[in-house]
Amino acid sequence: MLEKFDLDHVLRDLPRLRGRGPHTSEEELQRSILPLAGFRDGGLFASSFSGSSGWERHPAGDEIVHVLAGSTRFDIILDDEVESHELHAGTLLVVPRGAWHRFESSEGVTVLTATPQPTEHRHVDDPRLAR
Repeated sequence: MLEKFDLDHVLRDLPRLRGRGPHTSEEELQRSILPLAGFRDGGLFASSFSGSSGWERHPAGDEIVHVLAGSTRFDIILDDEVESHELHAGTLLVVPRGAWHRFESSEGVTVLTATPQPTEHRHVDDPRLAR
């Protein structure tokens, strides 16, 4: 079945979650994430927020992230080292399977992701130390 999306139209009504962080309830978080379609072992999602996503990883596969609007600092742990990258609208990246990563945006960011499930989340300083 063909699924087609006019992202300008779809994103027009996507609310921005302001001040995302460890205090954010699951209900608040889910209101800021728009599931678009199933995709392979997960789905296509749009999300708009400011604040911190906290650390997350996807043990089942790589994640594709496309920054649609705004900007974010993107932290990722690769080869046991934390790397930070500044991402802006138009940036596309592939997050390797199982790599811990997070988004920090003071002004706000809107992303489109192809996210495998399940997803692990941790709001800690270093997810490698939290069990």
